[in-house]
Parts: sequence; structure tokens; C-alpha cells
Amino acid sequence: MRRYQAFENLSQHKAQLRERVRLGSGIELAAWTNKHDTITQCCDHHTLSLYVADGYETYHKTPYGWRNGGAPDRFCLMPQQCESTWDVRSDLSFVHLYCTDEHLKAIALQIWDKAPAELNLDEQTFGEDPRITALYRHCLLACDWQQDANQLLLSTSATLLLTHLIQHYSQVRWQLPTVRGGLAPVVQRRVQAYIEANLDGPLTLAELAAQAQLSEYHFARMFKQSTGLAPHQFVMLRRLEKARELLRHSPLPLTEIALACGFASPSHFSNRFRASTGVSPSTWRRQA
Repeated sequence: MRRYQAFENLSQHKAQLRERVRLGSGIELAAWTNKHDTITQCCDHHTLSLYVADGYETYHKTPYGWRNGGAPDRFCLMPQQCESTWDVRSDLSFVHLYCTDEHLKAIALQIWDKAPAELNLDEQTFGEDPRITALYRHCLLACDWQQDANQLLLSTSATLLLTHLIQHYSQVRWQLPTVRGGLAPVVQRRVQAYIEANLDGPLTLAELAAQAQLSEYHFARMFKQSTGLAPHQFVMLRRLEKARELLRHSPLPLTEIALACGFASPSHFSNRFRASTGVSPSTWRRQA
């Protein structure tokens, strides 16, 4: 397993790790807090950081002195081999996404069917980008990273973030290709059959795209055209529909139903079920 230098460096300073997850592709997410710390980063990988809370007294060292500009929803992009020094003088909560050049090139190859010889990202400090904020806030930070049922959403969101970096913060700046038409009926049936057979475990965008023999980008868009839902939305819908079927027609306890539908704990199952139906699984079962 790859060890990301930015993560290891923070671990040796005053930063406190709140949560961490390694996605199937090797991309890693980490949620941190820090204060009263000075740290220099220079890594063999890329780091995309979003300030979640506070950060007003975070300073970046420039040739002209320390520059302040931190605040919630500001982002920093630290490309590989780019040295940066930070002085965190008060509370800061932030989330890092760690990836390599190979990850970026793989996504470029999947989407555009070509990969540049070099893919240089532009350093960004205290930037503002509504797309990055939305993907972090509404997708990555809105779910429990440790739940298998959320792996599809996490992997999809990470892919969208890296695609956005390639488009807007690299020298490439390719336009996204147009995807017309949905999945062929036989392909859609094969993908949905695979989903049904694997609802009890984690599902990733890469797995589903492989069933269709498409890149993740093309698969996600063609799947949505065919079903009206993004892959992660469709899978969560099927998990909850299966749960309702088991609640209505089987005597299984809630813990076993949760596991059979891909939820790692009864509490996670109950929270998602309540958000969908307005009542707890046990209440729904009594009413049904």
C-alpha cells in the first residue's frame, strides 16, 4: 500500500487525524484538525485540500512574506514536488485528497482516450471553486467513509474531482467529450444483474463500468441517461428497496437485513432508511 508523504508529514506534527479512507483505486481521503503548527510539504504526489471550518489564521509563506487567506470552503492545490510552508496559528479543520500522477493520467485516458506525456497541475492557494466545494461538502463529507454502502459515492466523487482538476488546473484543459445515448438494453441488464448480486458488499464505479466495458466517465453518463439516476443513487435505491422487501416478507432481525443490503451497521441502515421513508425500519415493519 502506498504511503502518502503529506499524510505521514502531518502525522509527525501537531495535526490530529479525524478520519481516513483508502479507495479501491489507491486514492486516499483524510480529515484533519490542526492549530499552533508550522509545517513544510514537498511530496511525490498531489494534494487537494479543502478548509472545512475556521482557518482564518492560516498563513502561507511566499517570497514576499506570510500571506493570510484561509476560510471555510477555500481550497489549496499542492502539486507533486511543489514545496509549500504553512503557519497554522489558530483552529483549522480540513480534508485532504491524495493522488498520484498515475491516477490523473488514468482518468485522462478513460475520459479522452488519450493521456498527455506530462500532466502538470497549477499550484493554488486559498482558492475558491464552487465545484470543488460542492463535491467535498455534498458528497465526500456528507457520508460515513467507513460504510461499504458509501464506497460507490466516494469513488465517483473522487473521480469527478480529479476530472475537474485536469480540466481547470492543468496545462491540458481539455473539454469533456459529449456522451450521447444510454446503455444498450443487454448491457443495462448485465449491470443491473451485477448490482443485484452484490448489494451485500461495497460496489465501486470501476466495477460497474467494467461490466459495461466502458470507462467510468462514459459509463456514469450513459447509465444516468438509461435509468435517470447516477450509479450511486441507483445502487442506494436498490439497497433500500431490498431492505423493504426483507422487512415485509422475512423474519430476519434488523442487523442481518442491514448486512444483506450492504450496510455495515444497523445504525447506518436505520439512518438511511429513515431519511428515505421518514420512519425507522422497525416502525416501517410494524406498519407494513
